[in-house]
Amino acid sequence: MKILAVDEKRCTGCRLCELVCSVRHEGAADPARARIQIVKWEEEGVYLPMACRQCEDAPCAAVCPVNAIGRDPELGRVTTDHDLCIGCRACVSACPFGVLGFHEDRGKTFRCDLCHGDPTCVKFCETRALRYEEGDRVVAGRRRAAAARFRQAVAE
Repeated sequence: MKILAVDEKRCTGCRLCELVCSVRHEGAADPARARIQIVKWEEEGVYLPMACRQCEDAPCAAVCPVNAIGRDPELGRVTTDHDLCIGCRACVSACPFGVLGFHEDRGKTFRCDLCHGDPTCVKFCETRALRYEEGDRVVAGRRRAAAARFRQAVAE
């Protein structure tokens, strides 16, 4: 199963991902309505893209009073049936990552939908801080990086 992988060390905080996401989903450049948001620590120069983590045991789905939130078996993403959604925002409150948004005009929530398996943010991320790849591959890469740091620490 593919996931939206984030390499925070590569993110420059340019916010192009927010811009292209809002254009794709809202038809206008409005980063406040993007499904991905960059959290910044300006003084430290740290930028972290945040989007729906597609939780396996999604707290947002557990609290939905009308069972509007489910999982797309093909892509493994968490989805909302907007015909069922009553706009109560219980899912927004339950999300431990704070990545669900609420569209005031429509009275409905929104989240990253992985652009139906072809994330626009990934296509426009010039530094490759965002990638859409198999979860096993992401874990293997991080394991190798951690092992390299451990190896260097032991050698010193």
